[in-house]
Amino acid sequence: MNGKPSAFSRGDPIVLGVAMVLPLVITWVYFILLSGGHPALQRGVAIVGKSAQFALPVVWVGLICRERLGWIASTWRGVSGGFGFGLLVFVTMIVAWQHVFEPRGVLDSATDEIRQKVIELGVDSFVGYLILGVFYCLVHSLLEEYYWRWFVFGRLRRYVPVGWAILLSSIAFAAHHVVLLTTYFGWFSPWAWLFSVAVAVGGAFWAWLYQRSGSLYGPWISHLLIDVAIFLIGYQMLGDLLM
Repeated sequence: MNGKPSAFSRGDPIVLGVAMVLPLVITWVYFILLSGGHPALQRGVAIVGKSAQFALPVVWVGLICRERLGWIASTWRGVSGGFGFGLLVFVTMIVAWQHVFEPRGVLDSATDEIRQKVIELGVDSFVGYLILGVFYCLVHSLLEEYYWRWFVFGRLRRYVPVGWAILLSSIAFAAHHVVLLTTYFGWFSPWAWLFSVAVAVGGAFWAWLYQRSGSLYGPWISHLLIDVAIFLIGYQMLGDLLM
């Protein structure tokens, strides 16, 4: 838990509202608005925006509300459930890629756009892609769990029933992924919306698991495994760009 609420926590609804839309705005700015601009500018805006996003919970909870942060739980409850869910999705994604998406060219329409975005972000070698993948799988996945499950979901459940907190936080979590996916596949692509729904379902499961276990370890491990699958598939899609 976050500790005893302070007088400042009465501002939670406003801060939570900002927290739920901030990743969407950041992603739109560096991914859409600055598209085609200088890669250094895009990377700089992305780094500054992400840093502000992940600093928000610490600043609000720890420095302003002066509550105990306590987001690193001492329990490993939920790890088996998180690992099982992550492994199931991992295998499903790899099998779907190998036996459905790749042979039938389902993702061909997105490949050029993905290649262009990767180049814009300065990732045009195997080493660069590996570094990016390790960072996203190990570090970024944990930061997202801390942000979305511990902070957004964890504080939403103070004001609304747990079911609503799960629903709202998972939709907000999926929102910035919609920007990414519709950029790759197009607004009218069923794949963009299918994958967006899948992200929301994953977010809902991780919020439920966090509620049940009181620990971020399970959601983090689950999130990590799915990100590994994404980067493995991405490597196959990008081909000679990373050779």
